This record gives sequence, C-alpha cells and structure tokens, in this order.
Amino acid sequence: MKGILGKKIGMTQVFTENGKLIPVTVIEVEPNVVTQIKTVEKDGYDAIQLGAVTIKEKSSNKAKIGHTNKANTAPKRFLREIRGVNVNDYTLGQVISADIFTKGEIVDVSGISKGKGFQGVIKRHNQSRGPMGHGSQYHRGVGSMGTLLPMHVLKGKKLPGHMGNVATTIQNLEVVSIDLENNVILIKGNVPGPKKSLVMIKTSVKKGEKVNEMEELISYEVIEEEATVENTAEEAVEEVVATEEVSTEE
Repeated sequence: MKGILGKKIGMTQVFTENGKLIPVTVIEVEPNVVTQIKTVEKDGYDAIQLGAVTIKEKSSNKAKIGHTNKANTAPKRFLREIRGVNVNDYTLGQVISADIFTKGEIVDVSGISKGKGFQGVIKRHNQSRGPMGHGSQYHRGVGSMGTLLPMHVLKGKKLPGHMGNVATTIQNLEVVSIDLENNVILIKGNVPGPKKSLVMIKTSVKKGEKVNEMEELISYEVIEEEATVENTAEEAVEEVVATEEVSTEE
C-alpha cells in the first residue's frame, strides 16, 4: 500500500497516437512529507502520516509547529494517515513525489464529494413521483411512513435531507500520465470532490499494484526552427522572380 495527497484541478482530455480520446482528471501533487510513522508496538497499528501544502508559521499553532519540526519540515495544512503500509520503507521527513506511481497503475482516489444542499427523496434517493394530475394529491412526497403497528417511523426510512459532502472513494482508476516537471498526475475518469479540493491517491485495494499497458499519448511540443538571413533573402528573390514570370505570361 502506498499513497499521496493532491489537489483536484479539474477535467480535460488527452489523445493517444491511435486517435483514442481519454477523459482525465488533473491532480496537482506537491511533494508530500512523512510527518509521523506509527508502529504496532507503539500505536497499535502500522501507518504513516503525510503532510501536504506548506503554510506560514503565523497561520499555524505551537502544537502543529512542534509536530512538523520533528520531521524537519515546515507546518502543513493537511495531515492524513495511510494504513497498511510497510513502515520499514519510510523514514521520518522523507519527501514523496508523483513518481511514487507509474503510468498505467490502478489506484483508488478518495475525497469529499460535492455538497448538494437539502434535497428531497426524488433527487436524493432516486425515488419516483406520483401522478401530476390535479386530483392526485400526491406528487413528490416521501411515501408511506410505516405501518400502523409500530406507531412510529421505521429506522432507515429514506427521507429528505443533506445530500453530498461525504467521504467518497472511487476504485480501480487508471493513471494515464505523470508529469514530474509540473507535479501533475492524470487519472482516467472522474474523481470525487469539487475543484481545488483535497484528494488522496492510494494503491487499489482490489487490484493491488497492478499496472496496465498504456498507449503513448500525443505530444504537443512545438519545435521552432531558426530561420537564417540568407534563407530569408533567397525566398524573397524567388517570390519576385515568380511574380515577374506571371506578369509576363499575362
């Protein structure tokens, strides 16, 4: 198990050399720092704590500053644990970058889903409405509240309420590309959460460290050729000669 914290930037699309379009989510992955290592002997379980997004000391407090000073790093805005890792592979203060994953690797992405506010049962639980005629007297209601015997609403009844804004994980997503220069990872498909929200990319629980073969993506690098003065002069002479030939023929 391995993982890294990142920030969801948004969605775009890339093309393979065979012309296949792939929708991807762009995740900015700044270097993470291992701020704490937990072991079974001391804490009861194995885990590492990652810190991401550096903040000023005046925006933190003494407890947080003292905690990150142990890892010889600046205060971090986000601290998250990853369990099930081999703690012997990590050291306190170690920096983890986007190259922890490889192209084609299967991962799980976790985040806080978009909040939808207070919603009714039709939108929240995908229930069906009643007839919309004037005599129906039942249009978008919640349905029966239970039988007569209990004399109360049964536990688990689907009712209106706050929709979204919950911890969500999308499994078995594929790493399309890794850009170490810009600290960006492209994930195939969508991931939970709004733009600029915190997400965690971890090794797939179901697939393990499986790596699929990925087709090469189209490169959009522009190669600029330097034009010499001599070539430019020769092209100008050729254009003048061609113009004179056309006027003579006419």
